[in-house]
Amino acid sequence: MKSFAKSINLQSFQLSKSENPVQEGVKTIGLTLALAFGVKIAAAQCYLIPSVSMEPTLEVNDRLIVDKISYNFISPHRGDVVVFTPPQAVVEKEKSNDPFIKRVIGLPGEQIEVKGGQVYVNNQPLQENYIAAQPNYNWGPQIVPKKSYLVLGDNRNKSYDGHVWGFLNRDRMIGKAVVRFWPPQRLSNFASK
Repeated sequence: MKSFAKSINLQSFQLSKSENPVQEGVKTIGLTLALAFGVKIAAAQCYLIPSVSMEPTLEVNDRLIVDKISYNFISPHRGDVVVFTPPQAVVEKEKSNDPFIKRVIGLPGEQIEVKGGQVYVNNQPLQENYIAAQPNYNWGPQIVPKKSYLVLGDNRNKSYDGHVWGFLNRDRMIGKAVVRFWPPQRLSNFASK
């Protein structure tokens, strides 16, 4: 056993005397920050809620963590709260590419209609305990195209959403809201409704 230990250069597991500990510390911190930034960009990101369109679920200045990975493996579900880049027509009209946040209501191939203060999916009323008030508009019936979704704000009557600009292509989705972390007293996760 002693001969085996002698054959291993134990100094290779220690900092060489020529290495500066401060320089090594800076390298370690730099690498850690680079990895953390890479994970943030690739896997999760924080978002600030700028408007009342998702009240009462989300209030102005709430902060969320959005999962940017899951939708690479699974499809969005009805009830998911999603962050997305708005359709190109909205970007051009609003002169902004800022992300939107809404709730998935209609899935590909489904018939959606809004009438009499109620959303219908394939002629069945959708139970929505998360909305601020019943919608005061009529929309549809329309079939959600393949690889598209109908997204609406929970504050139906104060939301610039799919009932105004149409369907959202799947490739514009950034990710799914998973947790509200600010303000601390409103900490909560988001399960599909």
